Amino acid sequence: MRFLSTRGSAPPLNFTDAFAAGLAPDGGLYVAERLPSIQGLLEKGPTRYPELAAEFFQLFNEDYSKEKTNELFEKSYSSFEDPSNAAPLVELSNSTYVLELFHGPTFAFKDFGLQLVGNMFEEQIARTGQSINVLGATSGDTGSAAIHGLADKEGARVFVLYPEGRISDIQERQMTCTESDNIFPIAIEGSFDDAQRIVKDLFEDLDFKYRARLSAVNSINLARILAQCVYYIHAYNQLPEKQKDHVHYVVPTGNFGNVLAGWLAGQMGLPAEQFTVATNQNDLLFRLFREGIYDPRTVNPSLAPSMDIQVASNFERFLYYHLGEEGQSTSEIMKEIKKGDEVIIPEFDAGKFSATRTDDAGIIDNIRKAKDHYNYVPDPHTACCFNELVNNQTTIMLATAHPAKFPETINEAINESPKHPSLEKLRERTPKKERLPANTDAIREYLEKNIL
Repeated sequence: MRFLSTRGSAPPLNFTDAFAAGLAPDGGLYVAERLPSIQGLLEKGPTRYPELAAEFFQLFNEDYSKEKTNELFEKSYSSFEDPSNAAPLVELSNSTYVLELFHGPTFAFKDFGLQLVGNMFEEQIARTGQSINVLGATSGDTGSAAIHGLADKEGARVFVLYPEGRISDIQERQMTCTESDNIFPIAIEGSFDDAQRIVKDLFEDLDFKYRARLSAVNSINLARILAQCVYYIHAYNQLPEKQKDHVHYVVPTGNFGNVLAGWLAGQMGLPAEQFTVATNQNDLLFRLFREGIYDPRTVNPSLAPSMDIQVASNFERFLYYHLGEEGQSTSEIMKEIKKGDEVIIPEFDAGKFSATRTDDAGIIDNIRKAKDHYNYVPDPHTACCFNELVNNQTTIMLATAHPAKFPETINEAINESPKHPSLEKLRERTPKKERLPANTDAIREYLEKNIL
């Protein structure tokens, strides 16, 4: 199995090299040269989560032995509440389910990819003898998951950019209250889109990238997307047989990686009737799937901060497939998108995608409805899914974060403040962060002084 750039002008790589590179030299994102069938995984029925993940990864990664792959996934999910069922499927009614993705060490779905990525980086350092500097941008949860996955690992330093004042207090404390010397949180004066742009700029500066030995933790790294495919298979395998024919997945969506993983699983054989992209008031993707127009606008801070995004980087992978896996066409459209102007996607077909959007008032209302109708309390991002419930259709909503990460919003909705002991302990610690302008040169200069 080789991995190709979505922009078509970078040489194909094996899995190990594509993982280490993160972003392709031509600015594209890596995709598998072919999508294998997962029929065998679907026919097995419920399986221990680490075993399912290892079997899935072996379809893509021929560089690791079966024994090594199994060991990697057992280790990666050992810190989850129940490693054998890392993503429990919770029934709300006879056809409505929530797939809880917040039972990892940082209480968000990003743990599925980043616990794995941290261990893969550790293996890479041991194998090559070369240190790495991991760079990422976060709208809230990626940063804390990356930090937990790489804290105190020898030969690695972690630099995470996040928009100051635009994430929850708990999300910020998860990044800034670590006691690890190899962690460098950077609060920028701007939006997540600014942070993501800076990260991409630095990866596209090939001289700096190779000199600084940069590696990526954002979902531009294909390993993260592949890790997220697994919980869709896991969810499907937990359904009663009579509900497996027409499954509707509703996914809180900002950077498009989570729902893309489900769509890719569908391309590999996962039965799926529909994927609904659930956005907040920053509705780039809602408009895109309704109108076929990519039209980024100003980011407006919301009660679902991890989705306060107007540049969905993983859309490039979907675009590549939409254009018939044609790298040059993908490259041309991505150049237009980078200019920040409205771009009409040629012959756009949403296919199995639909979209819904929820403003702040709707988020509060949906949290109340979920509590009243189902005695279930979703976090603000998951609350955006509750617009899309259809009677008698099997619906799986993806719960992306623990509600205790957003106590103020939950309290506003239902006069209750969910708590988790691990998160409450963070309030006793002193934050450590660097404040910098949303400027590529300023970030590059800071990295130069602090990289390994």
